[in-house]
Amino acid sequence: MAQNWTPGSWRQKPIQQVPEYPDAAALAATEATLATYPPLVFAGEARRLKKQLANVAEGNAFLLQGGDCAESFLEHGADNIRDFFRAFLQMAVVLTYGAQLPVVKVGRIAGQFAKPRSSNVEVQDGVTLPSYRGDIINGIEFNEASRIPSPERQLDAYRQSAATLNLLRAFAMGGYANLENVHQWMLGFIKDSPQADRYRKLADRISETMDFMKAIGISADSNPSLRETDFFTSHEALLLGYEEALTRIDSTSGDWYATSGHMIWIGDRTRQLDHAHVEYFRGIKNPIGLKCGPSLTPDNLIELIDALNPSNEAGRLTLICRFGHDKVADSLPKLIRAVEKEGRKVVWSCDPMHGNTITLNHYKTRPFERILSEVESFFQIHRAEGTHPGGIHIEMTGKDVTECTGGARAVTADSLSDRYHTHCDPRLNADQALELAFLLSERMKSGRDEKRLAIASA
Repeated sequence: MAQNWTPGSWRQKPIQQVPEYPDAAALAATEATLATYPPLVFAGEARRLKKQLANVAEGNAFLLQGGDCAESFLEHGADNIRDFFRAFLQMAVVLTYGAQLPVVKVGRIAGQFAKPRSSNVEVQDGVTLPSYRGDIINGIEFNEASRIPSPERQLDAYRQSAATLNLLRAFAMGGYANLENVHQWMLGFIKDSPQADRYRKLADRISETMDFMKAIGISADSNPSLRETDFFTSHEALLLGYEEALTRIDSTSGDWYATSGHMIWIGDRTRQLDHAHVEYFRGIKNPIGLKCGPSLTPDNLIELIDALNPSNEAGRLTLICRFGHDKVADSLPKLIRAVEKEGRKVVWSCDPMHGNTITLNHYKTRPFERILSEVESFFQIHRAEGTHPGGIHIEMTGKDVTECTGGARAVTADSLSDRYHTHCDPRLNADQALELAFLLSERMKSGRDEKRLAIASA
């Protein structure tokens, strides 16, 4: 157990990116109520995820982490969750086929409500109001009543997370993820896209393999791994009062776990070594993430790793790198070399979204070619350094949105307004996400073939 730590010791530290609640008593009452609620996830599930992430750290698996920029109360519904899960399963099966490695599936879902902001206020037509910080804190509507932080929203976020988790568990364990359904995961609006034919061919190969296995007595009925999948949840743990209320002691180990999600991460704006978020994270036993942006120095990274993973436990810490396509070549190699020199065990994951945001026609967007460029650079750098490019972290949806430009079925600057639905940052639509998965699959297959040739010629 971390020394001199309690679930509330973060309150004695400086803190960034927290809302100013006008009624402290109401906030305390809400947090006390949350503390009586059942956990959303369980310690054993978090340990299972950590074990799978340890395989990623050792180069024996790949992490796919993705989902909404910010979940909303208004758009919560079974169809949206189902479509996200279908798109996610498609990406996972494409990556599994290309990498020939297990894919660890972690959604940005069932808790991804709070968002850091670059400014505390937003100005429209000369009116200044507090910035929107996610539905768990305030409303997106630009009026004074909506933008006042309301602690009761935390209770709504908990209830929505519980409902979402219930449906995701049913999908993952109830047969929907059965590989025999691989053709049925295709979303309707993708059927006419350039990705559809590629996916159908892959699904046909999987179906043929399943038929062969069934012929020799191996079926989904007799082998649960063919009809079920592990699916885990994650979010940025920005609102520490909410996290503290859902931090519980595991009765089997005596350790503290955050039960708001299987994996939580520290954002690039809140990773100060002596501040509240690092203090909270150092005491929980969940697998955790750390966003790494261009301002992070190698020395600072090693200090953070020492604070967050002092026992150097594989699977405990995922470094989510978010530099931008034009900065990754300068920033990433220095961090890799520092980590390798110190012998630290981490998962390296690429977030190609947050460093590539631009504005076109008054819309925030992310060009697909820049996203792909950062991913390719990430893989090339790791290959050159002899390390494992362990995963990808993206903002995506199963809906046919027009928020990121580009892709094979290109979204243009002029078409951004057609279906721009995000509550915060632009997301890849399912077609773009699947295209990215195919491109990643090809890169991983190429890297695997190069490695085999090098071994054969040695």
